[in-house]
This record gives sequence, C-alpha cells and structure tokens, in this order.
Amino acid sequence: MIVAMKKARIIMRLKEAPGALKDLRSLGLMHVEHNAAPQSNGLAMLQEDAILLNTCLEILDKLEATEKGRAQAKEVPCDWRPAAQHILELWKRYDQLESFGYTLSGLISAWEPWGDFDPRQIQRLREKGIFVRLYELPQGQLNKFPENVALKQIFTSAGVGRYAAFSRTDFSCPFKEVLLPEQGLCAMRARLAEDKKIMEAIKQEIDAAVSFRPSLLAQKEKFRKEIEFQQALAGMAKSGALTYITGYVPVDRVQRLTAEAKSKKWGLVVGQPQEEDNVPTLLRNPAWISIVNPVFKFLEILPGYRELDISLPFLIFFSIFFGMLIGDAGYGLVYALLTFLLQRKAKRRNVDTAVFFLFYTLSLCAIIWGLLTGTFFGQEWFLKAGYKPLLPGLNEEKSIQRFCFFLGAVHLTLAHSWRAILKFPSLSFLSDLGWGCILWAAFFVARLLILGDAFPFFGKWLLIAGITLVIFFTSPRRNMLKAAAEGLATLALGLMNNFTDVVSYIRLFAVGLAGVAISDASNSMAGLVGGGGILALAGSVIILLIGHSLAIVLGPVSVLVHGVRLNVLEFSGHANISWSGISYNPLKE
Repeated sequence: MIVAMKKARIIMRLKEAPGALKDLRSLGLMHVEHNAAPQSNGLAMLQEDAILLNTCLEILDKLEATEKGRAQAKEVPCDWRPAAQHILELWKRYDQLESFGYTLSGLISAWEPWGDFDPRQIQRLREKGIFVRLYELPQGQLNKFPENVALKQIFTSAGVGRYAAFSRTDFSCPFKEVLLPEQGLCAMRARLAEDKKIMEAIKQEIDAAVSFRPSLLAQKEKFRKEIEFQQALAGMAKSGALTYITGYVPVDRVQRLTAEAKSKKWGLVVGQPQEEDNVPTLLRNPAWISIVNPVFKFLEILPGYRELDISLPFLIFFSIFFGMLIGDAGYGLVYALLTFLLQRKAKRRNVDTAVFFLFYTLSLCAIIWGLLTGTFFGQEWFLKAGYKPLLPGLNEEKSIQRFCFFLGAVHLTLAHSWRAILKFPSLSFLSDLGWGCILWAAFFVARLLILGDAFPFFGKWLLIAGITLVIFFTSPRRNMLKAAAEGLATLALGLMNNFTDVVSYIRLFAVGLAGVAISDASNSMAGLVGGGGILALAGSVIILLIGHSLAIVLGPVSVLVHGVRLNVLEFSGHANISWSGISYNPLKE
C-alpha cells in the first residue's frame, strides 16, 4: 500500500538552522521540499568536488574490470583532490594518445603501399630544382602529363594507379594530387610504438591507484550526504530572524516528529498535502508482496502518491506471465538452481537476499506451467517418453489462445473494478463498470474474429450496457448533454483500444510457442547428429547445450519485453497509473 503522508513545516531561529537541521537529519523522517532554489558558494564547491570524484571513480571502474585482482584496498591520502586530479590528467593523456594512435594506424595503413620514404627529402629536392609529386589517376591517362615529366608507377588498386611524377621544372596536371604526410612510415611506426609504451606506463600508474577505489567510494558517500544536507539548508525559506523547512512525513511518524519539535522548541505545522503538492511515494507491503519491489527498482518506475499501488496484482500476473512465456519445467529448475547458487554467494558478501525469493517464485511458476503442458527441456521428447500433461488442453492452439484472451479480460477488468471501488459512491464509478462490460464484449469479439467461436447472445447487451454507462457516467453532472458529449469523446478514444489490448495478450501464446519450438528444434538436431561414436555424441551434447542455453538466456528477455509490458502499459493504462511517483527519500544520516 502507499503510505499516507502529512505535510509538515518546521519553524526555527535562523542562527539555529544548521544545528536544528542536523537534529532533523538524525530523525530520518522528513522528505524535504525546497522552499527556495538551493544555491550557495559552499554547495557549489561541494558539487564541483563531487564531479571530480565521480569522474575519477569512472576512470578507475574502466580499468578495474580487467585489473581488479592486482589492486589491494588502500586509504587515500588526507587530501584526496591532488590524487584524483592526477588520475584525471593521466586518463586525459591516455585518451589523447589512444585517439592519436587510431589516426596514426590509419595513416600507416594508407601509406604502406607507397613504400617508406622521407617527405623531408622530397622537400629538399624541390629546393634544388627537382619536383616530385604523387598522383592517383585511372589507367590509360598517362598521356595527359606534360612531356618533361617522368612517371614511376608505385601500385594499382581498384583500377586506379598511383604514380610518382618527377620533373626539373614546376608543373601541373588535371589529376588528383596525393598530399605528402608529415613524416615517413618509419617515423610513424616509431612514434606509434613509443606512444604504446607511454600508454602502458600510464595504465600501470592508474592501475596502482585502483587500490584507492574503496576509500574514494566512501568519500563519495560522504559528499552525497553533505550535499543533501547543504541543499536542504540552502533551500529553507527565510523571514527576518526566522527560517522554516517544509517536507513530508509518513502519517505514522508524525507523533515522533511532534515530540522532537517540543523538546527542541521548534514551531511545527502539520496538515494534509494539497492537490498541487508533489508528494513522495512510500510503498509499504507485507514481505511476501515486497519481493516484487526489485522489478520496480530495475524498471525505475513508481506509482504517484495519488495513484494505485498495484504491487499485489503485478506480482500475481507477472508470475503467471513468466510461467507462460518460459513454459518449461526444466528451464524453471535451471533458474531455481542458479538462484540458489547466487543466493549462497550473496550471503557470503552480506548482500540483501530478499530479491531471490522473487526468482524462486518465478521459477516455480515456470515449473508448474511446464508440468501442466508436459514441457521439460522441450515438449516432443517428453510426451513421446510417456509423460501425460496435467492439462492437455493447454497444448491445443485455440484453447491456449482462448485462455490468453480470457486472462487479458480478467486482468484489465480488475483494473477498472479497482477504480470503480475507489470512486464509489460517486456515480462516476459506473463508467468503470461500463468499461468492464466493453472489455468482456471485446473478449467475445476477439474469439469470434480470431478463433471462429460463436458470439454469445448476451454479448451485444454487454456492449450496449457498457457504451451507455461510459457515455453518461464518465463525467456525471446535472447537464446530461455535456456529460454525454464528454462520455462520447472518451468512448471514441478508448473503444478500439480495449479490443486491441485484449488481443495483445495473445503474445503470451506466441512467445511461449516460440520458446518450445527452439527447445524441440535443438533436441531434433541433436538426435540427427547422434547415432554412434564419441564424436557424434559430443556433437549432440554441444548442440543441446547451445540450443537450450540460447532458450534459457532469451526467456527472461521475452519476459522483460512482454510480461512487463502487459503490467506496466496495458494494465496500468486501464488503472490510470502513469508511474509519475517520486521515491520517499527522507533527510537522514
């Protein structure tokens, strides 16, 4: 559920503001809302230092991926800035050399066919009255050169010849002249080799600084908290000798804030947030529902304060979608095993393991669906081996498509039913009941058009009832004509969307079927290769490993693309959730 918030304003003497803010930070209750733009010289300096520190850490992270084992944690010197600035200058030099190295390598490749020569010698010849120029020209065009010019063919490529032209007098011709490089091949190669040595030395020096990374990370966290504190201080409103800070506090923490205000002799005003206030969202659910929170964090989505918390339906339907999209009991076991191994590794590192319960739940859903359909690392061999699926009807195309449409209708109807309950007793709740009727009419239309099922006799009455309720109760008011006009506009925008949204759930069938097809194809190819001998057996094993590994990797990707979409777009659109929330982030130690 989304925790109710109170808007609080704390008033204090201006000179006491820094100390009072530290006391407030120790409470860790208030999500601060700035009353003024947080600006100050001290804050600007802190932000500049934070940028330098972040840049330095990004440089160390680039190297740490390959040099991690060579560095041991060390404390950074008391003044970390010179060390960070030195790392930044080293990396700039490294980056410049690397960019120049690419350019130099390209020049070497371009001039290698011409052979090694010194451009300075050509310039000295010019000073002595011997002119040498390089040209590119098509074959058979040599007669266009002046008679006093001697030509030497260097090489030919793609029908274009490269020539060196010699003359004792200056000359011109209607061909493209190749401008000389600043230095010859030998010098370019020597420069490239020297730059590589310098780059390696720079890399080793930066690698030695990787040992400072843990200390710099701790410094980064200190900066983050100090910047947060200074922003809150600079963002306070001032009036004479008084100042105040505004923010939001969970309703069950107001009493604690009140007690602290009394003990510190602060002025405190607590009230309800206004409609225009940007109230933060704090989700607080039982532990078994909160396992879905990592998905929200990964997607970086959060419902707005005045929107619905769909954590429970999201968890239920996301688990069902996962099971249908993966659709293989064998893969579910693999995911469960990988989760178990990662959990053991995480425990040794003191990592929060709550997320693993979500992976266990999703793996269990894949196992259950695989047993229902008779799919275990593929379907054909498992059924031929004698296994009888618990629900054979799920292997029939029309049956599973029908189930997908039904699941979509239930899922979207749940969204409108929830909205209707929240709107009651306002008559506008009837419009959501109308949309529910339209959704079920769309369900029957989808069955008629795609599966060829008969349209039930009550289907048209569902559609008529739904349209009537939407038209007259979307914006119920005394003026029925205006209400009907607004309802008609809403209906025109949403009628076709309801049908397409229900049909879109067929993606669960299509993607799940594709996954089974990949598994069966891998098994078939492995069976064709096998037959006798160690090499044939090894080939079969390799095909099985590659084919099933591909399916195991692509499975979660399909869940992210399709399973998440049905919750975050289709369901959330019908539940009027825009995911516009900002996370409750109180000022705290």
